[in-house]
Amino acid sequence: MALAAERGTKSRDGKTFSRPVAAAVKIYQGGLTCLSATGYATPGAVATTLTADGVALETVDNSAGAAGALNVEVEKGVFQFKNSAAADAITRAEVGDNCYIVDDETVAKTDGAATRSIAGKIVDVDAQGVWVAVG
Repeated sequence: MALAAERGTKSRDGKTFSRPVAAAVKIYQGGLTCLSATGYATPGAVATTLTADGVALETVDNSAGAAGALNVEVEKGVFQFKNSAAADAITRAEVGDNCYIVDDETVAKTDGAATRSIAGKIVDVDAQGVWVAVG
């Protein structure tokens, strides 16, 4: 139904979110953080069911906890990650393409024969790594 009076609309900055952490995982500050198929935060890893969500702003150890027992603060934006090994390394030619999750600090050019989820869009490549827009 359309508004018939003023409304106080809530907002968020769209940059940081608190995510419930998956069971039995430890997420490290600065690590690529993903959402699992069930919606819980988990470290980046080789899997086809992950959605890249951002970078963890803190270390959260839920290795002994149930899913959702702890939360992690995640930031969306453009971040630098390690480049994959030579055979699957990202070059300047891939700027603008998707890259794929190898682990919570490494991205690759390909989906590893359909075994990896998308990390985000490649924004830049330099000697220190790959800049990726995540989230």
